[in-house]
Amino acid sequence: MKGGGGGGSGASAYGFPAKRRWKGLVIGVLGLVFLSMLVPLVFLLGLYNGFHTTAGYASDSQSSKPDVFQPNAIEPKKEVEGFIDESRETKEPTGLQPSKVEEKPPKVEEKPPKVDALPTHTHENGTKVDGKVQATHRMIAMDESGKPCEWKFGSYCIWREENREVIKDSMINKLKDQLFVARAYYPSIAKLPKQGKLTQELKQNIQELERVLSESTTDLDLPLQIEKKSLNMEAAIVKAKSFPLDCNNVDKKLRQIYDMTEDEASFHMKQSAFLFQLAVQTMPKSLHCLSMQLTVEYFRTDSTNLELSQAEKYADPTLYHYIIFSKNILASSVVINSTVSHAKESGNQVFHVLTDGQNYFAMKLWFLRNSYKDATVEVLNVDHVKLHDEENATFVLPQEFRISFRTLTHSRTEYMSMFSHLHYLLPEIFKNLDKVVVLEDDVVVQRDLSALWSLDMGGKVNGAAQSCHVRLGELKSFLGEHSYNQDDCTWMSGLNVIDLAKWRELDLSQIFRGLVSEKLSKQDKSTDAAALRASLLTFHGQVYALDNSWSVYGLGHDYKVNVQDIEKAATLHYNGYLKPWLELGIPKYKAHWKKFLDREDLFLSKCNINP
Repeated sequence: MKGGGGGGSGASAYGFPAKRRWKGLVIGVLGLVFLSMLVPLVFLLGLYNGFHTTAGYASDSQSSKPDVFQPNAIEPKKEVEGFIDESRETKEPTGLQPSKVEEKPPKVEEKPPKVDALPTHTHENGTKVDGKVQATHRMIAMDESGKPCEWKFGSYCIWREENREVIKDSMINKLKDQLFVARAYYPSIAKLPKQGKLTQELKQNIQELERVLSESTTDLDLPLQIEKKSLNMEAAIVKAKSFPLDCNNVDKKLRQIYDMTEDEASFHMKQSAFLFQLAVQTMPKSLHCLSMQLTVEYFRTDSTNLELSQAEKYADPTLYHYIIFSKNILASSVVINSTVSHAKESGNQVFHVLTDGQNYFAMKLWFLRNSYKDATVEVLNVDHVKLHDEENATFVLPQEFRISFRTLTHSRTEYMSMFSHLHYLLPEIFKNLDKVVVLEDDVVVQRDLSALWSLDMGGKVNGAAQSCHVRLGELKSFLGEHSYNQDDCTWMSGLNVIDLAKWRELDLSQIFRGLVSEKLSKQDKSTDAAALRASLLTFHGQVYALDNSWSVYGLGHDYKVNVQDIEKAATLHYNGYLKPWLELGIPKYKAHWKKFLDREDLFLSKCNINP
């Protein structure tokens, strides 16, 4: 008999006892019954507690409490090597109904600023009132939810706002709205008896509009018969609305589509911000080509004799010595060319370009091939310089930081550029020099700088432009309990007159290293934040404020710099992500940079560099 063998043995075809199999089925059925009772109960409790999204989206509602902002947040700009995710997840309730907020305002805790990364919106150094410099507060761009977009997506928001194009898409938006409503009604109509024709009509219209919208981004991309398709969809929606439906079902579907659309918009925003960061923080292909071409050419030529003929000027303390930290050949070339072009006498100018091993040979050949009147250019490979503090001798460009001040009633974002660890090795690298001027590679010189060498700084070490938008008192929680004048302004790198003799006398390099070690010993993982804090404290009381006419900064992020200030300034500082050698650079400021670039060079043509 079929199955007799299995029955006689008292075991199933799979080798398990029949009783055990039945017991397992009974337990499974009881478990399903229990879950069927539990799920409605959980849902009802959820509605009672006030979440406003359907199943699958309830997790977002847990963040319905108001945001508690830190008093300030400092974010350093990382250089080319790594992308920094600037986005901060600040989830909002995704339901259509407003969530309840506690009546008691949240207490703003004063915590040390968190270091992340990024650039601003105006360059003004402050206005003088009764002899005191007062900062000018600025509003920052808001996103669709009313929150400062720049906090979440950084300088991408500024760039997007300034480069937003007016697109004729009124018909596109109308079709999207129709598709949104049709999708909400379709599941309920499909459940109605004897409404198969209307269900099919809705389905067909939804598929048709989905196909059209997938191929169109503006009204000009739409097909000729789109008006007829829109009328057909409108008629189908009117029919669907005429039926008595369960509003809860339609409401659930609407919320689901709304949440999915919101998530999709957030995804595209993050993706755009990432691509923006990728474009501004990585070296363009053409510049990489230039470096490689020059490196190969360097080893084909013999330039030793020319280098030796200039060597005696490198350590002559009677000459004017300029220091430039750079990995960018064109940028450093523009700095030197613009400085020499406006100099009354170029023969007493010596430029020391400090770079890394990867760009060293390319830099050497470029400056040997190109002459800058009677000025002398020395290229130094930091990796090969013998220093006592070899741990901090790795090549790091000057760093830029974004500082966000957040309270319940006010918000603003400021930007700073600051010395890196490598700057604190200058007294050791240039042992025979007593005074130097440090220029960043994103600076353009518009006036003779010889007056800086006769500048009386009153015994101060660092002559720098001041940024009174940020005062030391506002960074109290970040700087710690060190003694300093809270009304003092912060200072900017870019154009700095450095008294190396006074620096050595005060041993500022050792003070800086001690402050960095102190910060890192407190389990602070960010070395950049530690360096910013240490720089501000190291030079406290040792900064001589240069007149505002010496430097205008912000041309790498601020679209609203005063034109008259640009024309009068001795130097222009393109601090920020939108550097003038990038395609994303601010167009109206690029001309000041391009005019000091040699456009006839053979290697520029080889690498398709067209300034």
